[in-house]
Amino acid sequence: MDQTPRLLPVETPGAVERAYFSDPAEAVERLVQLYARATEWLSGRFVGSLGGGAPQARYRAFYPEVRLTTASHTIGDSRLSFGHVALPGSYAATVTRPALFRSYLTQQLGLLIRNHQVPVSIGDSDTPIPVHFAVAAQGNLNVPQEGVLDFSLRDVFDVPDLDTMNDDIVNGTAMPAADGTRHLAPFTAQRVDYSLARLAHYTATAPEHFQTFVLFTNYQFYVDEFEAFARRALADPASGYSAFVAPGDQVLERPGDVLAASPRIPQMPAYHLKRPDGQGITLVNIGVGPSNAKTATDHIAVLRPHAWLMVGHCAGLRNSQRLGDYVLAHAYLREDHVLDDDLPVWVPVPALAEVQVALEEAVAEITRLEGFELKRIMRTGTVATIDNRNWELRDQSGPVQRLSQSRAVALDMESATIAANGFRFRVPYGTLLCVSDRPLHGELKLPGMATDFYRTQVASHLLIGIRAMEKLREMPLERIHSRKLRSFDETAFL
Repeated sequence: MDQTPRLLPVETPGAVERAYFSDPAEAVERLVQLYARATEWLSGRFVGSLGGGAPQARYRAFYPEVRLTTASHTIGDSRLSFGHVALPGSYAATVTRPALFRSYLTQQLGLLIRNHQVPVSIGDSDTPIPVHFAVAAQGNLNVPQEGVLDFSLRDVFDVPDLDTMNDDIVNGTAMPAADGTRHLAPFTAQRVDYSLARLAHYTATAPEHFQTFVLFTNYQFYVDEFEAFARRALADPASGYSAFVAPGDQVLERPGDVLAASPRIPQMPAYHLKRPDGQGITLVNIGVGPSNAKTATDHIAVLRPHAWLMVGHCAGLRNSQRLGDYVLAHAYLREDHVLDDDLPVWVPVPALAEVQVALEEAVAEITRLEGFELKRIMRTGTVATIDNRNWELRDQSGPVQRLSQSRAVALDMESATIAANGFRFRVPYGTLLCVSDRPLHGELKLPGMATDFYRTQVASHLLIGIRAMEKLREMPLERIHSRKLRSFDETAFL
């Protein structure tokens, strides 16, 4: 008796003809159509397979792809750090959720078409869409774990593939395709889909709500103040903000609306103060530790934010600092270790002038202090990030000596991680911390430290972060996304 496994015939939605576009809006609309066609077909086959009995075919649909081919070295506007390719040749990127990324894709394709004076082509790629991501895009279905169905899911549908779901492109280790095609975007479609799913899980809000300016914090006080600010902003028609979204996708459009308690407390809850153009402010409470900081930024990076800032608590290391003082990081000492394999510690993580200026101006504006008087409450210097929260309990000679040699003025567990991942993902970054304890000088972080003065400082601190983001929003994109974050061989997409 023949025991050879029978291969199932492969069914697809059918081939589509590749089309060329010189209008970026039309190109993106074609991507939307192809993606909807593929995911609806795949979801339909998945629902049909739940009716019982093993399917008699393997079902496969493909991500849409955008491709650019140029024979010229000419670049239309070399002042931009993005929007053009460096060498003649073919460049391609798989695309997912194009409706979610419509504004971003329209901008990036528009720059390519204008700078190289050639159309882009849109068609199906050869990368299958995992059924988990296709079903998630429909919003009302879930794929059960392996073993629940009457058949092996892997035999009938494609599942997530680590070969196309990694950070090789942004880490600078990805090679061109076998035919010489280079990468057009920093992430593959599967990598984006993976992060979109993770974001919904970790933050309890849908990716659609995330804004292009992101604040990270490590303390609940900031969340309370952010909601209070959002309510004031919604009461002011001139603020430009249109809604506030809390975990559980609760949308508040009027300042008096009531938010229900979230049915579950997510690991890193996110709150979104939205603008109609998507350029509002998202606040994520990442909690304590570099692992959470890396996880959050790993996934938010696929949304291509214009800037992210850390506004949280730190230990002040100098005897001239007081509780409630601010620290503006202009360098980072990385002892967090979570990014060592992706971004070696010998890689410098520079301060970004545009972000530094926005933060310093915001501090001066909110505190009404200027020049030399500003130094009474704010220090600039090196921020050290460590992975051991109880470092004080170890022999202090080693850590304290390293901190002194580095000239560090503050210590925390998140800032260098967020800055390093911003550098790695080409997302402008910055850090403004608030001193909450001084362990080297006998002031430990204890419950009694939460004084009225300290609470007031938290409110001011958050306002500074918001004001800095608003200042960055007013800048042209080419100033925020400068060449300082771009390597020798970059993708054309931001």
